[in-house]
Amino acid sequence: MRLAVLSDIHGNLAALEAVLSALAPFDAVWQLGDIVGYGPQPDEVIERLRAVGAQGVRGNHDSAAIGRIDVDWFNDDARAAVEWTAERLGPDGQRWLGELPERLVEGDFTLVHGSPRDPTWEYVYSTPIARACFMAFETPHCLVGHTHVPLVFREDDGRVEMLAPSDGSRLALDARRTILNPGSVGQPRDGDRRACGMVLDTDERTVEWRRVDYEVGTTQQRMREIGLPARLVERLGHGL
Repeated sequence: MRLAVLSDIHGNLAALEAVLSALAPFDAVWQLGDIVGYGPQPDEVIERLRAVGAQGVRGNHDSAAIGRIDVDWFNDDARAAVEWTAERLGPDGQRWLGELPERLVEGDFTLVHGSPRDPTWEYVYSTPIARACFMAFETPHCLVGHTHVPLVFREDDGRVEMLAPSDGSRLALDARRTILNPGSVGQPRDGDRRACGMVLDTDERTVEWRRVDYEVGTTQQRMREIGLPARLVERLGHGL
């Protein structure tokens, strides 16, 4: 099966459409949370994911937008965007987000937003954190998002190595356990403003990362028109 793996779309429909086109053809879509927040089109992104039958989990911004967690945990810009999203979301979108689990197991893969230890908040950024996280899931592989940065952590005989995949990077999945991060569709933070996604081929046992240009200015203009914080608008142009 060929799977499009997406994370941190953040209400950015233009980026989502570009990534779905770049990863096609695929048999199914897995998403790792933070579908909404920051971006200007939360309902439209949800509708698009539903149209392709996406399965996945709920992120911290998703939970905040539907009142499951307190917005006081967010910085000022993120809180403003979450509050706008909460007011903008229609009842169908709220219901769909609310039905998403925080953890999902699909065959050899555990899906979470943050980490297998803390699906909502923990960032898997370093090898010490990854080493602890390997003890928190039972499947061979775990898919995470939240960092907005594509990363791989691979366990080999008690040692954990970190890899930083770039556009076109391809990794064979073997007997070694992995934690895989596809990067962010809607708000990359690795210095590359291009949207990011990952192709997982369960038959070939491979993963491949793709970066794709999209009309960043279109999303930025929509954000300005609805009054989202200027810092959130500008950072899209820099991938930071």
